[in-house]
Amino acid sequence: MSTYTLDLTLDPDDSLRLSNLCGQFNEHIRQIEKMLALTIRQRGNWFQLSGSKSAVADGSRLLESLYLATEQGELLSSGVIHLALQEITNPPGSETGTGGSAETIIRTPRLSIKPRGKQQAAYVKGMEQRDLNFAIGPAGTGKTYLAVAGAVQALVNERVNRIVLVRPAVEAGEKLGFLPGDLIQKIDPYLRPLYDALYEMLGFEKVNRLIDKNVIEIAPLAYMRGRTLNESFIILDESQNATSAQMKMFLTRIGVSSRVVVTGDITQIDLPAGTRSGLVQVSQVLRGVDGIGFTWFTSRDVVRHRLVQSIVEAYERFDQSQVTGLREPDTSARNESES
Repeated sequence: MSTYTLDLTLDPDDSLRLSNLCGQFNEHIRQIEKMLALTIRQRGNWFQLSGSKSAVADGSRLLESLYLATEQGELLSSGVIHLALQEITNPPGSETGTGGSAETIIRTPRLSIKPRGKQQAAYVKGMEQRDLNFAIGPAGTGKTYLAVAGAVQALVNERVNRIVLVRPAVEAGEKLGFLPGDLIQKIDPYLRPLYDALYEMLGFEKVNRLIDKNVIEIAPLAYMRGRTLNESFIILDESQNATSAQMKMFLTRIGVSSRVVVTGDITQIDLPAGTRSGLVQVSQVLRGVDGIGFTWFTSRDVVRHRLVQSIVEAYERFDQSQVTGLREPDTSARNESES
C-alpha cells in the first residue's frame, strides 16, 4: 500500500491551544497515530500526516475538529480523544444513512444525546421504529444508557405513560439472600446504572417524585409473571441472566402501545452451570421476525475509558485461544437494526 503525505496548518497559531491539542509529551498525537496507523510530524501549528490515504484524511479531519474544540476552551483528555477517534473511524452515517442527523439525537429535559458510531445510531433508530429491540454486546457500548434516554424521551413526549425498569435477581457470585430488605431493596443497588442515567436526564428530585407516583417502576423479573404492561417503555437490563423461560415470560408481557428494549452481554452470564441464557436463545428464535430489531455491539463500539476497549479485546483473544468448544456468535452480519 502506497504512503500518502499531507501538510496541514491549523490557524490561528495559538501555543496554548496547540499544547491542549497535542497533550503532555504529545500523548494525544501518539494516541491518534496508534489508532489510525499514521505518522504525524509537528512543528508549531504545522502538521505532516503520513499513512494510507483514508487514514490521512481521517487524521486531518480529526485534528481540525479537535483544534476547533479547543477554541471553546474544552480541555482535551485521552478519553475525549478516544471518543473522537471512535466517531471518526466508525461514523454514524457510514452504513445506516443517518449521517448523525437531528432525527437520531435523543432529547431529554437536561441532555441531548447524540449516538457515537454507526451501531449506536442503528440502535437509536431501531428504538424509534420498532416496538421491541435487543442490544447485545460488551460493557461500555452505551446499551443501557441509550435505552434509558429513549425511555425518558418517550415519557416526556407523552408517547408512553410510564417507564418500567426490569432486571433479573442474579449477580456475579453474589447471594442476594444475605442482603437486607425485600427483593426490590436487594436488587436496588444493582440498578444504580439505570438510576444514574435517569438522574442525569431528569434530575434527582424529579426522578424520585416519578418513582413515588409509580410513573417510574422498579420491577424484579420474577415479579413480572401474570402482568400486562400497556403504554409503557420497558427496559430489561442484564438480560443475559434471564433463563429461557423467564425471557419468554417477559416478552409476552408486552401490552398495547408499549416499547421494549432488552440489553445484555452474552460474555458475562452469571446463571448456574447448565442453565441456558434466555438472551442467547432469543437471538436465535426471534432473529428475522418482523418488527423486532437486533443491534450487535463489539469491542470497537466501546465508548468508556479507552482501556475498557483494550480489556474487552484482550478477553476476546483469551477466550478464542481456549479449547472449550464454545464460540462467540459472529456479529459481523448481525446488525438487523441497520436493515
